[in-house]
Amino acid sequence: MKRDSRLSGVLHILLHMAEQAEPMTSDQLAKAMQTHPVVIRRILGGLRDAGFVHSEKGHGGGWTIARHLASITMRDVYDAIGRPNLMAMGNRTDAPGCLVEQAVNAALDTSFRDAEALLLDRFAKVTLAELSADFHARMTARHMTEQEHIHD
Repeated sequence: MKRDSRLSGVLHILLHMAEQAEPMTSDQLAKAMQTHPVVIRRILGGLRDAGFVHSEKGHGGGWTIARHLASITMRDVYDAIGRPNLMAMGNRTDAPGCLVEQAVNAALDTSFRDAEALLLDRFAKVTLAELSADFHARMTARHMTEQEHIHD
């Protein structure tokens, strides 16, 4: 089963945009994400409707982040992209009258709801500013490691 990586991809796009002083075009973002510009425009159109990005047409135009990174959470982005399914597993529904199936599905439903609530709560606590800070820390650490190898 193919995993839904839209949230990861959209967060990736937003962090790339945050690193740029100038607007980024759909073509630039598509190249960075190894996809088609139409896919980028469709994704960013939804984020524009949610107020997270802004677009300018014409020469020098493109996409920019419309809000401070600290004011956007992973949950906000998850909601803006249509709340894709978080769980790949589901219930067996071949014999809805079967009491065993009912008992199993009831337990699974409760577990799935609890897991989704925990995940969404975590998404609500992580801002794009925190993701950006983590990226910068990783970039600094990589640079330090590369410098150590140069001087060895």
